[in-house]
Order: sequence, then structure tokens, then C-alpha cells
Amino acid sequence: MSKQSLITVELKTPNNAEGAAASILAGARDQLGFVPNMYAAMANLPAVLEHYTASYAAFRESAGFTPAEQETVFLTISHANGCHYCIAAHSMLADKTSGVPKDALDALRKGDMPADARLGALSEFTSRMTLLRGAVEKDDVDRFLTAGFTNQHVFGVILAIACKTFSNYTNHLVGTKADAAMAAYALSGDDLAKATV
Repeated sequence: MSKQSLITVELKTPNNAEGAAASILAGARDQLGFVPNMYAAMANLPAVLEHYTASYAAFRESAGFTPAEQETVFLTISHANGCHYCIAAHSMLADKTSGVPKDALDALRKGDMPADARLGALSEFTSRMTLLRGAVEKDDVDRFLTAGFTNQHVFGVILAIACKTFSNYTNHLVGTKADAAMAAYALSGDDLAKATV
């Protein structure tokens, strides 16, 4: 299920996108076998797609989180922002490639904290950072650090929020439809309503 489109945009292809967006779309197509609808929408302003993919790669490569922790961060932000597309995409990645335990994935998709102590602490801090726009309390940071995370991880959460701002906001405005590859992970209408802040 997708939200209603608030603006109408052309879904760009590697053949008609401008600048670096063309090569990014071609690379996605070559790697995934298709151009994700979100990428195709972002390519209407190539800088948005460029900065999204750069921040996404930087988070994956340098924030210091395990793959399961990365998906926990992305799912938590996307749920806090009510982004149907990113919840489906990261649910698929969590299930198929990142090793997020099923019970933790089920909780994250509902906007709940995972029972796993480390993933729960990560989700709680990420949620607070997102919903409070970074203006968290010292107790929030202390709980996060006490759970075994570091200052690098704090900045990693900031990087993930910046990345998901590009994607979540694009999807809200465009009403991006879930790609076939992730359709099985799309939330139902009721779940989507719960995901919206």
C-alpha cells in the first residue's frame, strides 16, 4: 500500500535522467535487476539521489553498526516518520540479508522496541533522536552509551536520520509504490496508520 501522491513526477530511467543520476540508476538496475521507484522519483533532482545514495553508503560503511543494527536504525526512523516504502524495503533487507531476528523485525514493523537488549536500546535512542529532532536528554544518551554503544554510533544515528530524510520525505510527497521485490513486506492499511506519527 502507498500513500496518495501529493505531487506528480516522472519516474526517471537511466536513459532520460540527467547528470550523475543516470549512472546511479544504471548501477541500481545492474545490481538489483530493476530501478527502485524511489530512486526513479529522486532523480527528478539528481542532487537528491546523489546525496541519498552517498549518505546511505556512508552509513553502511562507516557508522560502526552490524547489518542487523543498521536495519534496526533504518526501520526505526522510517516507522517514526511513517514511511511505508522504506518500512517495506528495510523489512525485506532485514529478513533476507541483514539477519534481524524475526521477533525483533516484527516489533520494529509495529513501532515497538525489540526485546533484544542491544537492539531495543538502539531503537529507543534512534526513535527519540528522530521524534525530538536531535534534542534528546542526557539520560537518553547515557542509556544508549551504557548499552554498549559509542559516540561514533551517536553520530551514525545522525547520519542515518539525514539519509532517511531524503527517502522518507520523497516517498511522502510522491506516494512511492513499493517495488515488486518488496511488495510482500508492505504494511497493511491498518499498520500503515499506526506507523504514521
